[in-house]
Amino acid sequence: MDLQLNKSVLKSGENITISGSKSESNRLLILQQLFPEISIDNLSNSDDTVHLQHALTSDEEAVDIGHAGTAMRFLTAFFASQKGKTKVLRGSDRMHNRPIQILVDALHDLGADIEYVEKEGYPPLKISGKEFSKSKVSINGNVSSQYISALLLIAPSLPNGLEINLVGKITSIPYIKMTLSLLHQIGIEANFEESKITIKPKGKTERHTILVEADWSSASYFYSLIALSEVSSEITLSAYKKESLQGDHCLADIYEHFGVETTFEKNTIHLKKNARHHKETLVLDLKNAPDIAQTIAVTCFGLGVSCNLSGLHTLKIKETDRLEALKTELTKLGADISVTDESLCLKESKEIKKNVLIATYNDHRMAMAFAPLAIKKAIIILDAEVVTKSYRNFWEDFQKVGIQQAKIK
Repeated sequence: MDLQLNKSVLKSGENITISGSKSESNRLLILQQLFPEISIDNLSNSDDTVHLQHALTSDEEAVDIGHAGTAMRFLTAFFASQKGKTKVLRGSDRMHNRPIQILVDALHDLGADIEYVEKEGYPPLKISGKEFSKSKVSINGNVSSQYISALLLIAPSLPNGLEINLVGKITSIPYIKMTLSLLHQIGIEANFEESKITIKPKGKTERHTILVEADWSSASYFYSLIALSEVSSEITLSAYKKESLQGDHCLADIYEHFGVETTFEKNTIHLKKNARHHKETLVLDLKNAPDIAQTIAVTCFGLGVSCNLSGLHTLKIKETDRLEALKTELTKLGADISVTDESLCLKESKEIKKNVLIATYNDHRMAMAFAPLAIKKAIIILDAEVVTKSYRNFWEDFQKVGIQQAKIK
């Protein structure tokens, strides 16, 4: 389905409830398998979470997790630690071209039995679960935090726990801390000092019900809408915590540059554009929150603000090469943009071309990041249903706040 977004005016003052965080939900589902005493409230309804749930409950030997990168990483470690079970873990064509060797090598070092079914270093994988023979492992700290979290999640179920030594510079620390915080919440002893993480073994936990906070990455698209709208525009989003586990909650500070004020009220955030945006170049290191880079870049373009974004090296191996995809699609709209393997430089823009067809590359964040531009100009989002990967009700919620939409096919 392709979607025409007509130039729209924000319907100010709406209340939107956003599904639970995909990042928290997927971590908790793995922990729930290891410790069934855990109950989960406000679980994400994203495709990624649905795929993960299916894989965890399926009796089939072969499991297909589609585009769900988090599921691929977490399930690789989980199935490898399940003695006596064999699984073949597959995904989409893109997933079969996303590297996983760093995680597989770490699991091999622990004693795991994992084979590459087709191409060395990439899914699909044949995993024969066994008890690990070792309890210490080293892994580069500047890789996707999902590799590290995959190890952390299984660590308390291992006979001797796990000690992880992170080599070199560490990126995406908030996501590592999210995993550790969830472990702490269910009573597992975990310690993170400098470059070493130590997880103690735990045979059983007490009964816990954990409420999943709404997804901050999903909130980013409403921040962008408010930033691109007129002064005094406002939206309320539920359910969010001021003390969040999610690294993307830095949105609240970043979007002050665009005149957006965030007010926390109980379990909601109230977004209001109180001032015009700043004209100076926005300079950010997003190594701890790379998933909001696309949203920020599009916001800057829509407002005619230049930006230099760095710390984006993990975007090369997402659903698509997000840096090249951003460059291609923003250039269509009239942007002057350049990218490297880990950064993006966008110059001040003077115009936005209308009725441009935005390709989404099987990437949910490409569709959602560009959608707020409908406040400025009509655009067409190709393969619009890709948003269900993380935000199933995205288009319905955008329609609720006044974004006019028409299906093209």
